[in-house]
Amino acid sequence: MVGYLFYKEYKPGVFKSLSISYLSLLFLFLAILCMLGRDIGYMIRLKFLSDNKLTWPQTFRIIMLWEFTSAITPSTVGGTSLAVIYITKEGISVGRSTSIVLATSLLDELYFLIMFPLLMIIVNPKNLFMNGHNGTNVISFSNELFMFAIIGYSLKFVYVLLVSYGLFLKPRGIKWLLLKIFKLPIIRRWRVAAGKAGDEIIISSAELKNKNILFWLKSVIATFLSWSSRYLVINFIFLAFFYVSDHLLLFTRQLAMWIMMLVSPTPGGTGFAEYVFSKYLLDYIPNDGKISATIIALAFLWRVITYYPYLIIGSLILPTWIRKKFIIERRQKINEQTS
Repeated sequence: MVGYLFYKEYKPGVFKSLSISYLSLLFLFLAILCMLGRDIGYMIRLKFLSDNKLTWPQTFRIIMLWEFTSAITPSTVGGTSLAVIYITKEGISVGRSTSIVLATSLLDELYFLIMFPLLMIIVNPKNLFMNGHNGTNVISFSNELFMFAIIGYSLKFVYVLLVSYGLFLKPRGIKWLLLKIFKLPIIRRWRVAAGKAGDEIIISSAELKNKNILFWLKSVIATFLSWSSRYLVINFIFLAFFYVSDHLLLFTRQLAMWIMMLVSPTPGGTGFAEYVFSKYLLDYIPNDGKISATIIALAFLWRVITYYPYLIIGSLILPTWIRKKFIIERRQKINEQTS
């Protein structure tokens, strides 16, 4: 699958338009370090949210599998749907795992909800969306980039309201929803387990509500480190090949890009990500007669650094993880029951 996706996106001679020097390699190395910073921030946050019950190797496996799932599913689905399983199989209860995933998602979305309007004020919305290539003079829904950003931001806002309500105000509502879902005939056999998970969520919710401000401050800082590191990737990729006049605006456009990608129906935003990239960052590329080839090369390089590593690492970890966590552990339980 990884090979197929790479083949689908790769264009022969894609890097011919780029002039690569030792300085270029240095900035590309820094871009890779930013991605590592993003994963380290995620791992630190998982340690905090699990009260250090997860080890560093466990947090690494969870993050890689989580990102792998995000890479192969549409952006609207993401890796969150299976993250509870990944954490549970590392020894955390289902209810606690659910609370950790919800808290993680809440922190991620709060980063977007807070940073996006804040940065829009600083950089000016016209600079953010009126990049001279969309044929419009005012910010409106006729501007497709603005429309995608507003839709994505609205979805995130609604999601934060629902998760905050369920996690901190009405955790019993989550249990009620679980019991309703597990009334379906195909999964009814697990309804009792779902009820127990709901009880655990209520307990975990109470624990999270009682956490002191230092706990949440550490989690927020780890979240800020994670996402900010990821957005700096393009800054360094662009610096590898040409001068960048306004790094803050470029950073803000990337944040807007990720909000737009929420509406993408393709796995990992494939296709849509490249479209937004080429449409939104075009005015940063020097117009030297090779602009189309350059934007394709940069978009592909961006995907190579931010997307394909998770596909590769996840595809290597997943088979062994499934064998250990499902097949071997199940055999051990059966042997214990029969002995």
